[in-house]
Amino acid sequence: QVQLVESGGGLVQAGGSLRLTCAASGRTFSTYAMGWFRQAPGKDRDFVIGITGSGRGTVYSDSVNGRFTISRVNAKNVVYLQMNSLTSEDTAVYYCAARRSGVTKQWNEYDYWGQGTQVTVSS
Repeated sequence: QVQLVESGGGLVQAGGSLRLTCAASGRTFSTYAMGWFRQAPGKDRDFVIGITGSGRGTVYSDSVNGRFTISRVNAKNVVYLQMNSLTSEDTAVYYCAARRSGVTKQWNEYDYWGQGTQVTVSS
């Protein structure tokens, strides 16, 4: 069982930056691939970015490539999402998710989810 808690969301102006943190419970964190997803009101939950258990592999969605980066510190059971050059289109609830196998962009293939953190970008 893995429990995930996101933090770091908030209100930021367009062009600004935020760093989200996902803290995980459990002693096998490094065996889980981690993904960040986001969901805006009335829209589907979309894949943002993911990282392998070792941290050596990352997968980006086209919409955030070059602006967002993901990293993890397995010794601390945390994953970070650094978001730069934010636009109003990045406004959404951001969720982190974990799965035993590799990174996938399909939200329904993740086993564990956090409660989400709101990111609002004002233009």
